Amino acid sequence: MSDFKAQLAPVADLAALGAEWRAFEAKADGSFFQSWTWTGCLADARFSDPCLLRVTQAGRVVALGLFNRRRNLWGRAEFRLGESGDPGWDAVFIEENGLLLAREVAAQRDEVIAAGLAAFGGARVILSGVDEAHLRAAGRRGSAREIRPAPFIDLVGEVPPPSGAPSGGFLAGCSANTRQQLRRSARSYAARGAISLRRAATVAEAHACLDALATLHQQSWTKRGKPGAFANPRFRQFHRELIARGHPRGEIDLLCLSAGEEVFAYLYQFLWRGQVASYQSGFDFAGARRHEKPGLTAHHLAIEHYAAKGARCYDFLAGAARYKKSLANNERIMYWITLDRWGLRRWARCLRRARL
Repeated sequence: MSDFKAQLAPVADLAALGAEWRAFEAKADGSFFQSWTWTGCLADARFSDPCLLRVTQAGRVVALGLFNRRRNLWGRAEFRLGESGDPGWDAVFIEENGLLLAREVAAQRDEVIAAGLAAFGGARVILSGVDEAHLRAAGRRGSAREIRPAPFIDLVGEVPPPSGAPSGGFLAGCSANTRQQLRRSARSYAARGAISLRRAATVAEAHACLDALATLHQQSWTKRGKPGAFANPRFRQFHRELIARGHPRGEIDLLCLSAGEEVFAYLYQFLWRGQVASYQSGFDFAGARRHEKPGLTAHHLAIEHYAAKGARCYDFLAGAARYKKSLANNERIMYWITLDRWGLRRWARCLRRARL
């Protein structure tokens, strides 16, 4: 029988929770998306009815999860982990999500998560961007409504080079075509002037880089007939506040990449315990000349920059964009899961039978 106990309770004081969360995250191996920098960012505005899940063992807290409770048209409660249920706020798109677990229970993670989820009884629970352990813990009540690969580069593990490839560095694991594209792009940009990577040194500079990144990002997306992430004012509001919180802590980088005097890319990065998560970008596709690949070149420079600083992983996050697969040497899978009283599969069976 499990000795883990779970309790779900409304949050009355987010500031007090922040202090508790910071102390606990030091004992846990979560992602940046599970840190209080992200979780607590504009939490008072994003969460209309925040509820904290605590899982304990022998009186010690071993897991935390911040949920927002909303009620549907029928008055039924729904709980979302790390999300509000408001599409405007949830456009910030959480991933590498999940209950924050203490290191001491890492070997029992499935059992801890299952104990936590049991605290919701038959209520509907939404888990976005979580790992396979959460899918297993959800059991028959859970169903993955979306599955996304998240490519990354293991900067520590050895990557066997393909035949004829140079040894050393992450490029050894890339295809010959990718290496050729990178070399040609670098030569073309170098012809404009020295290629440089600069990190925004202050919050004000980081905000200016974010604005410039947003301009390039929007140009690219609107050209494709899509609104782009920065068209949402809440997306902008959240990330300006996130930068103000995370940049002074060394958890956020805004990178400006240029060739001579011409900027060709901006990267918005999260830094967390040796892992670099590349969250957002803005590339000057309109100004790119023949053979110039602003996205590939920018990430190549950033990867080498962080590898030289001792980073263990360069994470492209969710999505199967071509440039991610061209550069990555590994991937993880993330799941978007709904837990229901009967489970979505059983509901689907009932609906099919009703139509017969």
